[in-house]
Amino acid sequence: MNFDGGFNGNSSHTMDHDSQSSEALIGSRASAVELQHLRYAIAAADHGSFRRAAGVLLLRQSTLSRCVRQLEHLVGMTLFERSSGGVRATEAGRNFLGLARSILEEVDSLVTMAHRTGCGEAGQLTVGYYTSLSAGNLRATLMDYSQRFPDITVNVVEKSRSRLIASLRNGGVDVAIATGETPFPSSKSVRLWSERILVVLPEGHRLAANETIQWIDLKGETLLLGQRDPGSEIQDLLTARLVSSAERPKVVRHDVSRESIKSLIGAGFGIGLTLEASLGAKFSGVVHREARDGTGPIRMDHSANWRGDNKNPALAAFLKLLAERYPSPST
Repeated sequence: MNFDGGFNGNSSHTMDHDSQSSEALIGSRASAVELQHLRYAIAAADHGSFRRAAGVLLLRQSTLSRCVRQLEHLVGMTLFERSSGGVRATEAGRNFLGLARSILEEVDSLVTMAHRTGCGEAGQLTVGYYTSLSAGNLRATLMDYSQRFPDITVNVVEKSRSRLIASLRNGGVDVAIATGETPFPSSKSVRLWSERILVVLPEGHRLAANETIQWIDLKGETLLLGQRDPGSEIQDLLTARLVSSAERPKVVRHDVSRESIKSLIGAGFGIGLTLEASLGAKFSGVVHREARDGTGPIRMDHSANWRGDNKNPALAAFLKLLAERYPSPST
């Protein structure tokens, strides 16, 4: 029993050693196989001749033939039957070359995708915003970008200004589209477009018959604003335009979406202010009128904010598109 146990132990150790040696040999040979070996062998199979394949690849026939022999040696099988009329893959060779084609296709796809990602033609871009996507420039810009770069996945996230600042700082978003003139801290910024501010009224409101509405016309009204952006910026603008508190409407803030604010307006709870991008979302019972002052339509600027150390090629492509669509007045 002791002898048998000792013998079996040594045998197991020897078998493990042989297995490890075999795996090491296979691994060594596999690492020696180059993509060039596979490409030459596939070309030979496709053209049925080392000579013709070498001519297409602009090689010497001896170079291609030697490379195929090296491949056969490394994989331990004969891939081709040679004859005076050319070469033909063996049954084992056909199976091998079928897998080789799949490998080369995957490698070519990987290299192409890596190149396109490096050029900003593929990859992923995360855009943060707190304006409306119903219509307007932001929606049109994202559509244009997706059409130009169909291999880039665009993620959009809607957050408040403060949360977008944090997300930009920690890399949660690549670029943030914001309203107002104040740029995000510790970021690069470029002015994009401006949008008209519209007054949202119930259909039967006394001001609904007017084509445009002056700020002073809002005196005595109940103005519904959301707790979320850009409600606070609209209120700041209103305060700046109507210095006297006696001229301002009564502001009531609700922690609901822009859509819910419009529903409340349609139900007669007050009036509202919104940006023209929100016109894409239709609501029954409300009308929109352009807000004006003595100089014309009242507008709010939009800007793009991003980190200067963000090297995402998809971001560079997006910023280039923004520069094309919304050139700086100085350019």
